[in-house]
Amino acid sequence: MAAFAAAGQTEAVDDGLLAWLSLASVIALILIDLGVRIAALVIVPRNRRPQTAMAWLLAIFFIPYLGVLFFLLFGSARLPKGRRRKQREINEYILETTEGIELVQKDPSWPTWLEPLVELNRTLGAMPLVGGNSARMWADNQEALDAMVEEIRRAKRIIHVEFYILSLDATTRPFFEALAEARARGVKVRVLLDHLGNWQYPGFRRTKRFLTDAGIEWHLMLPLQPFKGRFQRPDLRNHRKLLVIDGEVAFTGSLNVIETPYQKRKNHRKGLHWKDYWVRFEGPVVAGIDAIFVTDWYSETDELLVREAAPVRLTGDGHLDCQVVPSGPGFSVENNLRLFNSLVYNAQKRIVLVSPYFVPDDSMLYAVTTAAQSGLHVELFVSEMGDQFMVYHAQRSYYEALLKAGVKIYLYPAPTILHAKHMTFDDEVAIIGSSNMDMRSFTLDLEISVMVHGEPFLSQLREVEDSYRAVSRELTLEEWQQRPRAIRIVDNLMRLTAGLQ
Repeated sequence: MAAFAAAGQTEAVDDGLLAWLSLASVIALILIDLGVRIAALVIVPRNRRPQTAMAWLLAIFFIPYLGVLFFLLFGSARLPKGRRRKQREINEYILETTEGIELVQKDPSWPTWLEPLVELNRTLGAMPLVGGNSARMWADNQEALDAMVEEIRRAKRIIHVEFYILSLDATTRPFFEALAEARARGVKVRVLLDHLGNWQYPGFRRTKRFLTDAGIEWHLMLPLQPFKGRFQRPDLRNHRKLLVIDGEVAFTGSLNVIETPYQKRKNHRKGLHWKDYWVRFEGPVVAGIDAIFVTDWYSETDELLVREAAPVRLTGDGHLDCQVVPSGPGFSVENNLRLFNSLVYNAQKRIVLVSPYFVPDDSMLYAVTTAAQSGLHVELFVSEMGDQFMVYHAQRSYYEALLKAGVKIYLYPAPTILHAKHMTFDDEVAIIGSSNMDMRSFTLDLEISVMVHGEPFLSQLREVEDSYRAVSRELTLEEWQQRPRAIRIVDNLMRLTAGLQ
């Protein structure tokens, strides 16, 4: 009996100990959870815009463990210190080697507000405004691709290729074959393509194999290769698109080198295809566009290219003033967002915005709606359908505020994705390049924008805008307010994620 009593006492002690340990574990987990939440309130908002900070805090509070994990992986929107140091070195290089500043003609037609914007861009991105440039544009993907192939076939010394997506398929094969032919005749060909931007496409392996077999030197941009010591926030991407030939001709805009349905069977079944905008420049601005390539080549290879450009060749009308504006996590602030907002606030009559992904932060939303409420004619061109679920619905959540402010929204008809990215302000200034008007392009992606001042360019771009308007449907506030409640809920939920996209 004594033995049984002792055993019972032991079991009681063990049960008591287990109960105490269980209670202690629960208390510890509660304290840890509380500590994580308090720490998040202190750490997350630091140097972040409120909209982004709120999105992260919601993720951490509602899905604490996954939220913390995602924050550790994706919370820093800055590139590693070494890459930021290289960016500063390149900025100094640009300042020392720029030509064409003296060709800018500040005649009486210059708007008074333009010079402070030029200085803003110079301060943030090092690039000056240069004059004596000419340009030609394409709003058709195949025509733009053909123009690049033709120029590559004329190359004599150097070809610099940099694209977010660069993929070999039946449509793009002439482009790749032209590069191989140029390399075979002794032209130095350098190629950069984004790692995660390309690996998802079937053409990724054959693209790398083709470039290697052709003897072309190529490198991945922002490679995600942790076993090789290459790791940064996975969704920091190089979204730039440019081609420079012999330091004399440069192309840039929204075009990726891939077939317009993007090699996806579902897109082929739906008849879905992308429509882009592409510009060919000559003049001093070419050196600025090439400096973007030099920057990214140095970042990926540690090779700082010697200045190779030929003497500037001025052809065409040569009447355009241009300023290259690089942006992205290599800089301390959002260069493109500051430029776009400044242009919106300085416009006097008319603003036309074309962007496939329009997910503004609060500052841009206030700028655009304030302009419309002030009596300016403001138009926004977007696609009727979307190719990215979260971004598409987040974008739609802003339409009501825009329409109520008086912004005219035009929906480009399906099954086309209007992928062009350009803006015009009055009849004075245009912006073209790779940057969308969304928080990803402002903060997470490396982008290139070119600010252009000159009537010939603005007139051509107005014709492109007119062609969009001729086939698009204007969205009315009455129509928008009648959309199903379920769709409204999805739009608003996706808006909460806008700061993280």
